[in-house]
Amino acid sequence: MVQDLSLLIKIKEGDIGAFEHVFRSNYSPLLFYSIGITKRRDVSEEIVQDIFYYLWKERENIQILRSLKGYLYASVRNRSLQYCEHEIVDERYRKQNSMTADYGLEADGQEMLEYRELEEIVRKSMEKMPERRLRIFRMHRFENKKYIEIAEALSLSVKTIESEIGKALKTLRKEIEYHTSILL
Repeated sequence: MVQDLSLLIKIKEGDIGAFEHVFRSNYSPLLFYSIGITKRRDVSEEIVQDIFYYLWKERENIQILRSLKGYLYASVRNRSLQYCEHEIVDERYRKQNSMTADYGLEADGQEMLEYRELEEIVRKSMEKMPERRLRIFRMHRFENKKYIEIAEALSLSVKTIESEIGKALKTLRKEIEYHTSILL
């Protein structure tokens, strides 16, 4: 804990050697931890690299209340779980798009109606979002931008981007669940 505090202070002061030490001693364990969650090495490499990039970039402002190692593991866990959640939502979206493309004009009327209703629910829910949240959500979901790219483009922290995406997804889930329960 004392060594973590000492390293963190050095990193905040811009000591690249201290940062490299933290990177070298934690990169592989964090990578394998993330792979255990995402099941994808390429994605996990990006997640871990983004976290270290953020640590260095925000070193002067970052508030680590626990140990540095605890912060790194929590960050990797959260980002890895967000990736998995994003993949589930993307898979559902791809299946729905595939259904409409596969069926074309032969689509079952009921399925097409349900799909259009879902699109309408999502559109209305997005209209209710605050402007910044909507912009962040669109950049991430429709422009396929990564959190760090959005953060840099909008001069916000990655944590803010994560939070806004989480809130947008939560809102969409609630709206869909609400409308689904009404229909049943």
